[in-house]
Amino acid sequence: MKAVRIDKYGGLDELKIEEIAKPTPGNGQVLVKVKAAGINPGEIMIREGKLAKMYPWTLPMGEGSDFAGVVAEVGKDITNFAVGDEVIGFTDKRASHAEYVSADINQLIAKPAKVSWEQGGGLFVAGTTAYAAVRAVSLQPGDTVVVSAAAGGVGSLVIQLARDAGATVIGLAGESNQQWLSDHGVVPVIYGDGQADRIRNAAQGKIDAFIDLFGNGYVELALALGVDKERINTIIDFEAVSKYGIKSEGSAKAGNIEVLAELAGKIANGKLEFIVDKVYPLTDVKSAYIELEKRHTRGKIILKP
Repeated sequence: MKAVRIDKYGGLDELKIEEIAKPTPGNGQVLVKVKAAGINPGEIMIREGKLAKMYPWTLPMGEGSDFAGVVAEVGKDITNFAVGDEVIGFTDKRASHAEYVSADINQLIAKPAKVSWEQGGGLFVAGTTAYAAVRAVSLQPGDTVVVSAAAGGVGSLVIQLARDAGATVIGLAGESNQQWLSDHGVVPVIYGDGQADRIRNAAQGKIDAFIDLFGNGYVELALALGVDKERINTIIDFEAVSKYGIKSEGSAKAGNIEVLAELAGKIANGKLEFIVDKVYPLTDVKSAYIELEKRHTRGKIILKP
């Protein structure tokens, strides 16, 4: 089967498509023919070796966590999934950017019919990260929360979950996403020079929480805006976490099938909009990451084998 492989840490040139053996599902596992898989900014940091101390991996390695697909084989004593079942899932073995992936049954849910392959394939990391980030800042009805990168893959979900919690959401994004944020009940603010004053004007009072999805100084901005460090959460600025003692809760805090099923159900019921920005073939994985690294995506970028 074809799969993305990385032989050494580095840039885009380290992404290679190779022919490798198709996995064999073990006890408590199923083999899934992948229909769609998401890519995430964290995978760039892993590939570049920036998270090697935090998440050590043995090279060469594969890539990817999110996927959706069809069960192709089942291991021994599997009763809750059968060949032909449509599933959404995740793997912690850096392996979903491939034609097939083997996953434990506690990493899979049935795919609702009203959730597309592309939505299901990109849901796990972005969805559970958004879920954890909103929960981390303990939003209450009437709170005001600022969200950086508010229209991105995680941000587009965060703003909706924060609104569902009853908060007023101020979303930081570029000019092209201002109307989209406004249409989703968010107070849009353009990022960049002067953004602190624009945020204060938009808030018209106390700012209760800040969710940083971009890094690059937003934690310091949150502190300057008077937000209590217990209600600041970043998913990317780990130096600020250790320096200021703010929170850093993401997928690891909510990465389970119960949360995944809840989010998939919300999409199926029309209560959560999951945006797929662009779809690339697996063999064009480099182009997908070139697009992702521009950091101007609205919603998710998806790979299809």
